[in-house]
Amino acid sequence: MRIRPISPQRLVAELAERLAGTDPAGRPRVAVDGAPAAGPDELAAALVDPLRALGRPALHVRAADFLRPASLRLEHGRNNPDAYYESWVDEPGLRREVLDPAGPGGTGRVLPSLWDARADRASRVPYVELPPGGVLLVSGALLLGGSLPFDLTVHLVLSPAALARRTDAALRWTLPAFARYADEVAPASFADVVVRADDPRHPALVESPPPY
Repeated sequence: MRIRPISPQRLVAELAERLAGTDPAGRPRVAVDGAPAAGPDELAAALVDPLRALGRPALHVRAADFLRPASLRLEHGRNNPDAYYESWVDEPGLRREVLDPAGPGGTGRVLPSLWDARADRASRVPYVELPPGGVLLVSGALLLGGSLPFDLTVHLVLSPAALARRTDAALRWTLPAFARYADEVAPASFADVVVRADDPRHPALVESPPPY
């Protein structure tokens, strides 16, 4: 394993080039996974314009816009890390409205947002068309290791100390969920792209050694 330091700008450029090089006939479904403190939403958003400049339409969807209603999400309390880990995201809705339509044989008709968690009601946004060759970027936390079908996965990993340091005080109750995710799923062991993000100004790519 080799750790290659990279600037944030170069990270975006290299990821965009890699995604632009995927099958132009398909709609690659890309997970940008990481704790909120690692900035997965920000990284996914930063990829949209470079991908378009490389000739690939891109759509960014946040898992935070596919949460379950508060009556279900918070039935075990507002600060329950196990519920956050297991059942906050409406995975069937994300698959039905986003991942399956963008997948093989899908229509490309994607719903960018299903639920407005602040208002606790349906988002009521219109569907959009992701054309063949378009890149779907789904960002959020705890996306890997379950039933969600992705064609390429990016995982932003933080050391436990960096995660604790950079997590907002109001979200520190989620830390046990991320410890459980690292232990049970170990996304850094299988994601297609692993980025060490302890210092957002100085990320580093984790690269596997070449096969012999």
